[in-house]
This record gives sequence, structure tokens and C-alpha cells, in this order.
Amino acid sequence: MIYKCSDCPRNCGALRSEKSADGICASPAVSHVVRAAPHFGEEPCISGDKGSGAVFFSGCNLRCVFCQNREISRSAVGKELNSAQLRELFLRLRDTGVHNINLVTPSHYIREIAKALDGLDLGIPVVWNSSGYDKAQSLKMLEGLVQIYMPDLKYLKSDTAKRYSAAPDYPAVASAALKEMYRQVGPYKTDESGILKSGLLIRHLILPGQELNTMDVIDFVAEEFPKGSVLFSLMSQYTPMPSLTQFPELQKTIDDETSRNLRSYMMKMGIEDGYWQESSSATEEMIPDFDLTGLENL
Repeated sequence: MIYKCSDCPRNCGALRSEKSADGICASPAVSHVVRAAPHFGEEPCISGDKGSGAVFFSGCNLRCVFCQNREISRSAVGKELNSAQLRELFLRLRDTGVHNINLVTPSHYIREIAKALDGLDLGIPVVWNSSGYDKAQSLKMLEGLVQIYMPDLKYLKSDTAKRYSAAPDYPAVASAALKEMYRQVGPYKTDESGILKSGLLIRHLILPGQELNTMDVIDFVAEEFPKGSVLFSLMSQYTPMPSLTQFPELQKTIDDETSRNLRSYMMKMGIEDGYWQESSSATEEMIPDFDLTGLENL
């Protein structure tokens, strides 16, 4: 299996094979997984009381300077799993009783994941948990296979996206991706316990000094989607990483006043369905160990 890759918005044309790791994502064609286990660090409608079946993939097509998962996002580390092995993993994780199968940072493995999900009846939703930097055309591969889309919407300012993620086209790309996601799954639906069964949950992480960017994101969500049709999660958990010496403006957490003001703006814009975090959420405690948990005997 060798192909010239244009699956993600980078369109870098890397020749990807089962072993090569070219391109921006530094990943071969066969997926690499670093952890697969119940996870309780997502929004309540995703984690519930049984946990979300989180499958963490290594590699990434973004280069966020504040990345908390840098140890796995810069290369293809972890266990190599082909589509058949992914299917087995999803079924095994399903059998632990989790609410869903949560694919974390999956965009650069979209072909293998779509192949693994094709014809697979899990009986629980599949969650596409991405950075939002997804190519709308590629997302069509997932139609009918993914029930819940949970993308970030990091930026709606191109200069900010360029500085912090080396992706000046992020605003246009993510906007188109979210529209495609909503087209596929429609207004969100929960069960009687409040667990999300289908729909779009948009996440936004507030960055220090980027209040206007956050307001632009809130405006987009409020104006683009019918009121009450999507969930929105406003996150204040930004945690400075040791590698940020070149970005002094990012070497602080989000203060209470900023968090309150942006929450008030979100409510003012009519976004009531979703979540918001206290600024005290800025901690590394919810970052799991990427130690191949759950990948035994695959």
C-alpha cells in the first residue's frame, strides 16, 4: 500500500506506505495507537459514568506550540495496527462497557479508520475527536460510520493560527469541516441519561491574550448553526508547557475574570447548550499515560 497523500488540508503529497513516515504528520499509512482504555476526562455527555472508550493515535497534522501531547504528536510512536486489528480493538473496548468509541487525533489515519469501521456494528456511537483541521472532502469517507463529531475550533484568526499551529488556513478549513460534520449528523441527540448519541460537539480552548479570537469562534457557532442544534464546550484549561520560551504571552493560565467574561459573552450570543470550565481546570492531571494500555495481544 503506497499512495501520494492529500487526505488532510496540508495536501503535502507525501508518499505514504505501511512503513514510511513522510509528510507533515510524520505518519505511515498504517495507524499507530498509544493507548486504548476507558477515559473520564471528556465532557459529561461523552464520559458519563462508564467512561469513553478512548483510542489515542500518535502523529498529528498540526504543529501547535502549546501541545500537551507532544511526546506522541510529533512522530509515529506506539503500536502499529492495521484496519483488521483496529476493528478488534474497537470491539474489545466496546465490551468493557464504555459509552462510545472515542477516536483521538485520528485525522491522518482517516483511510484506515474508515476501512475498520465499514460494516462494523458496535452498538455504541463512534466519536471523531479531532483538532478541526480536517479536509471536508475526506470527511465524506466517514459518512454513516461516525455518529458524533467532537472537533476543536481553535482559531478564526489566520495570523493566530499561523503563529501557534503553523496553519494559516485553519479558519477556512475548520469552518468548512464543521459544516460538513453537521451535514452528516444533524442536530444533537442524547439518551434519557444525557449521554450523547449523535451530533456535533464543538470545543474551543481559550488561549491567553486571545479573547477576540474566542469571541469570533463564539460568533461563528451562534450564527452558523440553528440555536440548540449543536453543543459547545468553552474550555479554560489551558496549561503552559515548558517548551514555550519563544512565546512568553502563552506562559500563563486563563484568569477567572477572562473566563467569566467569555462565558457571559457566550450566553449573550444565545449559546446555552453545552459546557464551560472554571479557570482552575488548568492542570496536567487529566493527561493519560501513553503506555500502550489496552493494546495487549493485538
